[in-house]
Order: sequence, then C-alpha cells, then structure tokens
Amino acid sequence: MMELSLSPSSIPISTPFKSRTFALYPNLPILNSKSRNFLWKPLTSRQNRPIRAQTSNGTAPNDGFVLEDVPHLTDFLPALPSYPNPLQSSQAYAIVRETFVRPEDVVAEKIVVQKESPRGIHFRRAGPREKVYFKSDEVRASIVTCGGLCPGINTVIREIVCGLNYMYGVEDILGIEGGYRGFYSKNTMQLTPKVVNDIHKRGGTFLRTSRGGHDTSKIVDNIQDRGINQVYIIGGDGTQKGAALISKEVEKRGLQVSVAGIPKTIDNDIAVIDKSFGFDTAVEEAQRAINAAHVEVESVENGVGIVKLMGRYSGFIATFATLASRDVDCCLIPESPFYLEGRGGLYEFVGERLKENGHMVIVLAEGAGQDYVSQDLHPVDEKDASGNRLLLDVGLWLSHKIKEHFTNVKKMAINMKYIDPTYMIRAIPSNASDNIYCTLLAQSAVHGAMAGYTGFTVGPVNSRHAYIPISRVTETQNTVKLTDRMWARLLASTNQPSFLNSDEVIPEKVDQ
Repeated sequence: MMELSLSPSSIPISTPFKSRTFALYPNLPILNSKSRNFLWKPLTSRQNRPIRAQTSNGTAPNDGFVLEDVPHLTDFLPALPSYPNPLQSSQAYAIVRETFVRPEDVVAEKIVVQKESPRGIHFRRAGPREKVYFKSDEVRASIVTCGGLCPGINTVIREIVCGLNYMYGVEDILGIEGGYRGFYSKNTMQLTPKVVNDIHKRGGTFLRTSRGGHDTSKIVDNIQDRGINQVYIIGGDGTQKGAALISKEVEKRGLQVSVAGIPKTIDNDIAVIDKSFGFDTAVEEAQRAINAAHVEVESVENGVGIVKLMGRYSGFIATFATLASRDVDCCLIPESPFYLEGRGGLYEFVGERLKENGHMVIVLAEGAGQDYVSQDLHPVDEKDASGNRLLLDVGLWLSHKIKEHFTNVKKMAINMKYIDPTYMIRAIPSNASDNIYCTLLAQSAVHGAMAGYTGFTVGPVNSRHAYIPISRVTETQNTVKLTDRMWARLLASTNQPSFLNSDEVIPEKVDQ
C-alpha cells in the first residue's frame, strides 16, 4: 500500500489551487495552456517553497494523472486576502452535507478506460469553495452577451444575477448592452433580481447582442475605469477567445478582476463539455418542423419534404432531431459528404423511398453540401462580423436539384415542400431541461469567480460541472464523428446510405 505523507487537512485553504492540489498529487504533469504539451513544473506554495510528498518507499506516485488547471487571481496577486464564504451562514445550504467542494476534487475528461491505461486529463470540479477572494459589498459584477441568439441566454443572465445576490449578497451588477461594444460605448443597465425576474420566459437576450466589436484594450480600460471586478461573458467560440484575451490583459495590468466564460452555441459544437445550453430546446422545437413536413408530404403524391436546421460545421441538431423524430428518411450533415447521381447516390435513394412509401422527408444541416452548392452558384467569399463564412442556402439548392432531376430525367412529378425554421428555433425561450442546465452553469460560474478563479469557462464533463481553461474549448470544434456509434444508430434508424466506403474515413476512437 502506498501512503502519502500529506493529507488534505494539512494544506492551508488559502494556498493557491496549483499548490494545494499538487501537494496531494506531487510531480504531476501540468498541461501548458499555450503549447498543450505535458510539462513537469516545480511545485511551490504561496511562500514560493517547493512542496513535496513521497510514498512509503520514497518514490513519487505517477499513474498518468494530469490536471488541466485554470488561472487564479493569487497567481499574479499573491498577497490577495481571502474571506469566509457567505454560504456558511446560508439558510439554503444549512442542511447540505458537504457545502463546499474540496480542493482535491477533480473531474475526469474520459470515463471509459482500460485496466492498464493512465488516469488521463482532469479538470477542476466546479462549485462553492470554503474561502472567497471578494467581499460581497466590494463586488461590482458585469454581464455581457455576444454573438448569435440561442434559447436559454436570458435564463443564464437571470441566474447569474440571482446567484450573486441571493447566495453572496452582491448588489452591484451591471448589464453590458449590445455585446463587447457596450463596454466602451457606455451602454449599461443596473441588474437586480426584480429586474430580471421573468426574463427567462422570453427568447433572445435581455441585454441585446452583436457580433465583433472586440477591442481588448478599450474593454479592459472600461472595466478598470468603472471599477468592475467580475466579468461574466456569455458567447460562442469567438466570444470565448475574446474572454481569454481580456483575462490575459487583466493579469498583465495586475487587476483583481475575475473573468468567467459561459459557452453558448446552439450548434453544440463546443469541445470538451457534454453539450451546450439551448441544444435540447433546439432539438425539441425542430420536431415541430419535421412533423409539419411529414404531414405535408404524406398528404400528397410523391411528396418530398426538406427541413433545414442550424449546424454550420457540426450536424448535432440535425442528427439528434432525426433520431428523436422517426419520420425522417435521410439526414445530411456537414461532416458527411454526399453525392447526388450514380449508384448509391441521393437521387437513387429518393426514388426508392418514393416507390416504396410514396413520400419522404430529408433533414438537412445548413452547412451540409456547401462544396456542391458553390460549384453551381459561384459565390463571393464573404464573412460576417464574427469571421464566419456566409453560407449559401443548401436547402433551396437541394430542393431545386431534386425536383429538376425527377421532372426532367425521371419524368415524374414531385410535390416539393421546403421548411426553414432556423431563426424560429433559436428565438424561442429555453425548455425545462435547458432552464435547469442554465441555472447550474450560471451558479457554477458565480462560485468560480467568487473563489478567485479567472480565465475559465464552465460546463459539464461527463455530467459533472467543471472549470475548464478557455483555450481548451476554443482550440477545436466538436463535430459528429462518422465512426462513432451515434452516427451508426442514425443510419440504422433511417436506413439511408452512408455515402461513404469504409476506406474513405479516417479511423477514430469509438465513443459510446
């Protein structure tokens, strides 16, 4: 049996997390947020003394455990004082057995492992800490929303405000209006629980939004001028990259400002976390459009319904909506190339389904087939303010191609029904499931900021909420893996062709 000479109780709570955690797990590799390479770093306490622990036989344990850490204010403000967490006297938490997350609690990135495999990458578990680094009456928090709309934004705003006020007694909370530009264009409103009381019942964002407008220097100047010391940033990939820049500039200036990101994308394409808020609502609302298409095509002869759903680079909404519906005959997503003509092509499959059932429904992600569309339409390479390439309407293009083929080549009349509910879906309020999820995200972000963490984003990893370095969720996009069982389940459900041969895909590790 291997025993460590240190125990959690022997480590001061005021010690920064890097020191506290690695005192329990000495000589563990830290993943560098810039290079993402495994580096061995000396461990130091707040007094800059090495902390070492050994097993009973004098050797350091090494089981492949890696903690991907997030920054803490004490990393660059070592003399920052800490205070008892107000939750200690909270009526709501009075009966909770363990009110506070232990310093050594972590969340594993991978939970399906083999007997001899290393323990792998872990993230800091989210939740309230025993010590906080802000006095409640000295907190001036700000909330900003950026990028496109998504169900649940207003719920996140509401729960950040209520969490700060009800749990920590914070009363000075600013809403930054109109995205990042609002910081330096002086657009703000005072937020209280009463002001945000029923905003979760509305779609959109109570604070309004915009794309682009990020100027790190101007934003941090304004944060400094206004005396803001907590910044909550709700947005997608580009927004979170901006949050990382703000966090670095704050550290460079030595400001006591916590920067917390809440990842937002309706497409569910954020890496590491289980899913993004608003996704469940989008999949549920998509059922109405799919059902409408099915009713339409079932009521006519040779009816073909095409439903275009959101999914610029990732086809999760289309995939999950298809699996939930059972009325879909074919699902086309950006990750899976398809072809129209020839054996095994889409035209052949449409013909077979019409012959068999007299109708069919196709669900199409907006980013699917863009290469084919561009060959026909020769588009100008334009981008929006967030830097995203403007997509061509693949739904209209595919509707025209199918109708043209069967009318001119097969001499068959087609009743085409095209439905595009994308903006209707993203503008609705979040459903019950997403409302609960948004509450957990918001409260986790509040706990993290009050505990002095910064430059982090929050989200569930294997159903446990964690604090994740922003660089991890922005370095790559989450996509549907064609070699996973989830896509195989969809193919089995629709019985559609895969449009691929086994030697045309790169083998990947299969997930459940």
